[in-house]
Amino acid sequence: MASTVSVGFERSKVTPLWKERQFISVRPVEFAGHGSYRNSAYRSRRTNQVARCEPSESIAKRLFDIAAAGSALLFLAPLLIVIAIIIKATSPGPVFFTQLRYGYRNRFFKIYKFRSMRTDAGDKRGIQQTVEGDARVTRIGKLLRKTSLDEIPQLINVLKGDMSLVGPRPHVPGMLAANVLYEDLVPYYFTRHSARPGITGLAQVSGCRGSTVEAPRAISRIDYDLDYIEKWSMRMDIMIIVQTVRREFLSGNAF
Repeated sequence: MASTVSVGFERSKVTPLWKERQFISVRPVEFAGHGSYRNSAYRSRRTNQVARCEPSESIAKRLFDIAAAGSALLFLAPLLIVIAIIIKATSPGPVFFTQLRYGYRNRFFKIYKFRSMRTDAGDKRGIQQTVEGDARVTRIGKLLRKTSLDEIPQLINVLKGDMSLVGPRPHVPGMLAANVLYEDLVPYYFTRHSARPGITGLAQVSGCRGSTVEAPRAISRIDYDLDYIEKWSMRMDIMIIVQTVRREFLSGNAF
């Protein structure tokens, strides 16, 4: 993976992707010439407005995360126990799937999910994305993924402070988009890590989830993440949570 360049060094060689904002890291200017980036929706709708408060700096958001995640775990505890028993009884391997993901300010953390794939066929690095009808998914895994119940253990990550209920979805290091590294396709990719990753986010409720094989959709996903960080509010978080429950848990749109 190519190395990133910190904003503190040689600003003239860094593409000014988000004016008047503080970056974590961005790619050198030579990566900004990708054709898909030039047509990026976010590039055309950038503003000079600075967010009132970064999501990760909000005490109210953190308190809401702790209260909501703790309450949800207590309420869902019987269901989680049943799911764990079924996973253990129907396929060999652990109940939970763990994997290193990018977190706040590019720090790595271990994410928790209910295991939905066969242990002998899973991709621990997460480079091979799941597609519809994926043969690696177990029978119970299909139901868990369709209803997004496999994501529920991430409430533990929220309590630990690794994640938030709402934020950019955490990616695996080396994730591909349009058959290249995501950070090579989108030169402002690492800016999304200025907020804690979320169980759900604006991109997901806006229809940008699933495969990142197509460059425009992959870029749009990052654009939505940056929109969320710039325009964040508690009201927006609540609206995203409500839409997520309707779209994912009730409608079963995932795979």
